[in-house]
Amino acid sequence: MRLAHHHELVARLRRPGPDDPWRVLCSGCLFGWPCGVDGTSNGEYPGAMRFLAHPAVRAVPFCPEDHALGTPRNTPDLHGGDGFAVLRGTARARDQHGTDITEAMLAGARAMLAHARAHAVDWALLMDMSGACGSQVISEGCRFDAERRYQRGVGVATAMLLEAGIPVVSQRDFHCHELLWQRLEPDHRVDASAVDHHETAWYRAAFGGS
Repeated sequence: MRLAHHHELVARLRRPGPDDPWRVLCSGCLFGWPCGVDGTSNGEYPGAMRFLAHPAVRAVPFCPEDHALGTPRNTPDLHGGDGFAVLRGTARARDQHGTDITEAMLAGARAMLAHARAHAVDWALLMDMSGACGSQVISEGCRFDAERRYQRGVGVATAMLLEAGIPVVSQRDFHCHELLWQRLEPDHRVDASAVDHHETAWYRAAFGGS
């Protein structure tokens, strides 16, 4: 179940405090680790860092791709379906050269889930569009194709976390972020203009719907 699509799950989260913070699993790159495929942090994400720096939040960073494939590395994408399909064995993970790296991606996902369980995380904040951590949109096939294609779906690690009952939100789910801030700080006024990734004009143009 995707936290971004089910805002009622936010209301079920316990109220954290400095003495009992939320334990939030996060993609290492969102935490600033240089674990992207090219050895960078894939840019800066001040909204995510603001969450993770809150005194009532304890960040639990992890990068499943770095764990399984190292950094720098070739770029993994999913072919034939999303992360759930990979778990079922009906889709594969391949790098941009066509090398099958499915087993490595599954190993990274299992390690991320073990890390999450070891730290008893409350929810996860993950990098969208990643073949491992995507939660709303991922590439359909190699992202370096002449015309990049997208699919609605989740990455391999996200699928495994969701199957284990760990809610996941992406760095682009700004409406959900507002609701989470209200759980952190009851006086926070929710920005009514904030939308989640699946509510953006880009997503609607790419996949249809209103």
